[in-house]
Amino acid sequence: MEITAHLDVLRREGTLLADAAARTDLTAPVPTCPQWRLRDLVLHTGQVHRWATATVRDRLPAPMDAERQQAVWGPEPDDADLVEWFRTGHAALVDALTAAPADLDCWSFLPGADPLAFWARRQAHETAVHRIDADAAAGTEGPHTDPEFSQDGIDELLVGFLSLPRSKVRGERPRTLRISASDGPGRWLLTIGPEPLTVERAERAEQAERPADLTLTGPARDLYLLLWNRLPAGTGRVVSTGDETLLDLWRATATIG
Repeated sequence: MEITAHLDVLRREGTLLADAAARTDLTAPVPTCPQWRLRDLVLHTGQVHRWATATVRDRLPAPMDAERQQAVWGPEPDDADLVEWFRTGHAALVDALTAAPADLDCWSFLPGADPLAFWARRQAHETAVHRIDADAAAGTEGPHTDPEFSQDGIDELLVGFLSLPRSKVRGERPRTLRISASDGPGRWLLTIGPEPLTVERAERAEQAERPADLTLTGPARDLYLLLWNRLPAGTGRVVSTGDETLLDLWRATATIG
């Protein structure tokens, strides 16, 4: 996806998240993040937005220390001010990314992309996933993410986060998981074992049809939610074929800190 497309999603999803929070009791539980109330979700996402804004705006060459991070976050707002505080931080993030030069030079934490593309993509998905959480707290489904964006988010999760050496997606013996979007070209073949997760983008037909221990097939949006652990078992339109214990392993280990 182009940077401008990620910024469009970031702008829209942040607005939707704030709107969901504005019409919902901030003490409402977040079903997709059982340890959180809605207030925790809005506060967390607003803090991430401010952290990302400062990194981009100030061209930080390394992650900020705890003292600077606290200064960037500022004091926690009262409930009455929380949604407006979130809107202000979200707007500042969109402005910072929109104003950043194409050759932006700052710290980022996933390999393979220039900093501006990284931060636009990362914040678009951070905000979209948490907007889905906010809608869950509000008791509504909310708009669906489109297939292209959903496939992009699957790819970021698999190739970016979960392939890192610190990933907890491990198993006692190597097994394979094939993921196939039914409404787009996204195909991935994962090997989960004692070593860090390996991911192949299945760009050729023979790769896409290679046998796997478990195959997940469905609309990209449902796969996106399932792989980010936002889709409860037995819901959605994902068809699983093969060793279901591999999906149990995924739910237990595919977490992002």
